Amino acid sequence: MLEVRNVVKEFPSGDGVIRPVNGATFSLPQGTFAAILGRSGSGKSTLLSILGALDTATSGDVVMDGTNISQLPPGRLTEYRRRDIGFVFQQYNLIPNLSALENVMLPMEFAGVGKAERMARAAALLNEVELTEELHQRPANRLSGGQQQRVSIARALANRPRLVLADEPTGNLDEETGELIIELLRNLAQQENTTILVVTHDQALAAKTDRRLRLARGTLTEE
Repeated sequence: MLEVRNVVKEFPSGDGVIRPVNGATFSLPQGTFAAILGRSGSGKSTLLSILGALDTATSGDVVMDGTNISQLPPGRLTEYRRRDIGFVFQQYNLIPNLSALENVMLPMEFAGVGKAERMARAAALLNEVELTEELHQRPANRLSGGQQQRVSIARALANRPRLVLADEPTGNLDEETGELIIELLRNLAQQENTTILVVTHDQALAAKTDRRLRLARGTLTEE
């Protein structure tokens, strides 16, 4: 269970402050596929960074399965990001000269997983995201945008995270491919029992999620 309790993020601005996130409160049971909607600059990515421990809130709490992430020391935060969080980005962020398989294996190597287990898990995940086996050994820079995003999703799931955060995962894809990726994320939330939270400005794509939250002028509301 992910619980977000009255999270506020402030930045200094001239003589005052701006609050892109102002009192965000919500909870997501394990395995939920949810979306945060909002216009560009509305604070969506700021909130996602706080949930992923890439940034800290000015006040409020982020609680994962009873552990208050906001109070963890730096070393524990690093472990939290490595083991409990998966990230999917609009720009894919794959290592270009590594194969699809090697890109998915990499987070497991950092987590100390043995090579045989890394290879088996990576191959299984690539099959799960419907990347054909003939593409497993192809360098990432020779894959299409949709194929790269499938690899990125598989990589995010590599260490069996409790939460996957996806920042505009369909932003660089055509409409048809974007719909396929959203459907894939929905299925993976159930199959992997992983909470997946997608940030998007696309209402049509968000409509395919289980829950929709809207962030506007710092205030989060549920649709």
